[in-house]
Amino acid sequence: MNPIQTTKMTNFRWVICALLFCATTVNYLDRQVLSLTWKDFIAPEFHWTDADYGMITGFFSVFYAIACLFAGKFVDWMGIKKGYLWAIFIWSLGACMHAGCGWLTMEIEGLNQPGISAAEALSSVKAGSAMAMAIATVSVWLFLACRAILALGEAGNFPAAIKVTAEYFPKKDRAFATSIFNSGASVGALAAPLTIPILAQHFGWEMAFIIIGAIGFVWMFFWAGLYEKPEKSKHVNKAELIYINQDDEEDGKAAEAETASEAKTIPFLKCFTYKQTWSFVVGKFFTDGVWWFYLFWAPAYFSDQFNYPSSSPMGMALIFVLYLIVTVLSIYGGYLPKLFVEKKGMGPYSGRMLAMLIFAFFPLFALFAQPLGGYSVWFPAIIIGLAGAGHQAWSANLFSTIGDMFPKSTIATITGIGAMAGGVGSLLINLGAGELFTYAENMGEAFTFLGFEGKPAGYMIIFCICAVAYLLAWIIMKTLVPKYKPIVVE
Repeated sequence: MNPIQTTKMTNFRWVICALLFCATTVNYLDRQVLSLTWKDFIAPEFHWTDADYGMITGFFSVFYAIACLFAGKFVDWMGIKKGYLWAIFIWSLGACMHAGCGWLTMEIEGLNQPGISAAEALSSVKAGSAMAMAIATVSVWLFLACRAILALGEAGNFPAAIKVTAEYFPKKDRAFATSIFNSGASVGALAAPLTIPILAQHFGWEMAFIIIGAIGFVWMFFWAGLYEKPEKSKHVNKAELIYINQDDEEDGKAAEAETASEAKTIPFLKCFTYKQTWSFVVGKFFTDGVWWFYLFWAPAYFSDQFNYPSSSPMGMALIFVLYLIVTVLSIYGGYLPKLFVEKKGMGPYSGRMLAMLIFAFFPLFALFAQPLGGYSVWFPAIIIGLAGAGHQAWSANLFSTIGDMFPKSTIATITGIGAMAGGVGSLLINLGAGELFTYAENMGEAFTFLGFEGKPAGYMIIFCICAVAYLLAWIIMKTLVPKYKPIVVE
């Protein structure tokens, strides 16, 4: 009897998936610290406006976009193990560095006095004065510098994670595995409102950045000790390796053939000559900014429109429920194409595109967030949660289309190019939202849209953009790549 058939298959690939989940959770925790502290803790201290915050989040997206363009290539060149370690080290360092912005602002502005805390000295400056404007300007630039370092490291997360998923999972399982580790974004956003405001309230916003940022250094220890390529890992037996490489076997290729082709890669500039690349770019450009808008602005939305600060019990409950919905529902998003493949006999790409079309309708719920908010604040929380769940399910399948189309040697590069496009989209929506909200608030009743006035009208405009972005992206993607067409490296 074949010994392979009598050997129980190991499941170490799910341990690796769990590590990716943890890294993504930490990634989004670090990203959320600012959004959960700026309105109630940082803005009064530094005299920030919505436009200031919009500039910081917008330019974070620029830094992230630029870094993503090269992060994928860096991971392909450095290798997943070392590349991922460098990425999380840099973003954890950048996250911790935010804590020094208050002290450094005081030093630059000459406000450092014995016995007076930074918060007391900075917030006591008269609002609207020249000194208040100087404090706002200096602090914004300091935060931008820290966000740039954070973005540089965070840019490596998804290129590395998607490459690992392609290494450890066959095509039919990749969207499900991706949805699991990608749910770390939701879990991070879920844990954030229950931890970050409390840390900021009891220990200061500076310690919130340091404590959350330090978690990444702990993750590095586990990654360094556990990750190896599946064919080299002592935790993966022959049966699991055959399962992982089943796509190669189905195509009549030996598993070693894929390993031999690892050295073959697509030159960076040539990647832009493929419609498959542009399909992924379009999917990321139109939709990533929507998710980042919800991530960066939801706490401020509940504080501005309903007077529930992120540090209040109700504010924390709203954000928690929002991301609980995202977390629970989005995991099933990766399972749907697996169901189409196994039960309906569809190809992986066709099943994925059908699933993405279904999920593209979820964000349409955002059209009702602002109107129903007049009845209860829970309606926007639930609706944004449904829209966010649609995004995460969409995103898991969108990432998996790379593994369908491109060789493993180029997956991180393509992921980075797409993430760059997503960063540009995020820049436009976050910077635009900040300027729009400040303008709408200043105009008051003179600014109207669909029956709303002032800042509520501004939110309604952004919700409309978020609602239709996915269907538009899917139509363009389907036009560019109407059917499965993999790239073959000669």
